[in-house]
Amino acid sequence: MKDFRADLHIHSVLSPCGDLDMSPRRIIEKAVEMKIDILGITDHNSTRHGPLMRRLGNEKGLFVITGAEVTSREEVHCLAFFENDIRLSLFQDYLDEWLIPFPNDPDRFGHQVVVDENDMIIDEVGNLLIYSIDRSVGQIEKAVHELNGIFIPAHVNRQRNSIISQLGFVPGDINADALEISRHTGKDEFLGSNAYLTDYTFIQSSDAHFPGDIGRAYSVLKLQEASFGEIKKALLKQEGREVVLP
Repeated sequence: MKDFRADLHIHSVLSPCGDLDMSPRRIIEKAVEMKIDILGITDHNSTRHGPLMRRLGNEKGLFVITGAEVTSREEVHCLAFFENDIRLSLFQDYLDEWLIPFPNDPDRFGHQVVVDENDMIIDEVGNLLIYSIDRSVGQIEKAVHELNGIFIPAHVNRQRNSIISQLGFVPGDINADALEISRHTGKDEFLGSNAYLTDYTFIQSSDAHFPGDIGRAYSVLKLQEASFGEIKKALLKQEGREVVLP
């Protein structure tokens, strides 16, 4: 097995809260500088920078796993990842269908732009991406797994927009592949007050919105190679693959 440093929660300039310097090209450059091996692109309720990020990552020897940070009807944030562009596109259709329409105000929330490999703006999303989609956490989990994706409730220790803050606990019928804790707490500290979650795999990520945040928190994945299937095995603790928090 080899150790891979994975930062699986990154926002680009497409997210209204993402800094204008968070272009796909700049994100890849910074991740390589920070010696990240696997990068997760997770813009709010949109996958549109995923294919470009994967291509730019491949050119630099960086494996990019593509998806989104989805906001449920209960305002729970969840990370969703998909193996290829076909499934990613199908999930984008799902997001487009269920995103509650609310016009973005760039002066208040920030711009939501799609850019090319040269950082040129090619599109701008009109509806606010940090709004909820009209689906529950359970419905989102099922939709992700129907596409053979990976489903991870995000920053579960946070006091807002986490599955615990919004629902009070992690329901046993939510088939999470892992749980994410923010860089501001440790796994043992978190489990001290949430012992019922001991059997889950935990990841930590930077949740970067600025270039300087990329790689500030990461997980070590013990894999045969950097691939979607190997990452999924590590999250599910299969065949000797595992996740270790540094």
